[in-house]
Amino acid sequence: MYYVYIMASSRNGTLYVGVTDNLVRRVWEHKNGLIDGFTRKYGCKMLVYFDATENAVAAIQRERQIKEWKRRWKLRLIEEKNPEWLDLYDSIIP
Repeated sequence: MYYVYIMASSRNGTLYVGVTDNLVRRVWEHKNGLIDGFTRKYGCKMLVYFDATENAVAAIQRERQIKEWKRRWKLRLIEEKNPEWLDLYDSIIP
């Protein structure tokens, strides 16, 4: 499986859009500051949105599409699936 995901610093905070083939590992890395760059700099440690697909190309295309969206569209996407802005990390741990 391939995942498009959004990390946030807080509700309505800074957003980061990414793609991975191992969502649990990747989010754990973000949460623990192991990935140098944007998410560590801006404290994006909450998993607020994710979507899965079996197709790597489709996941990468979706990530690029979402990254190009206006901020309000990203917020709407998050709030459609996660209106309380809960950290979804615990829900993905096997």
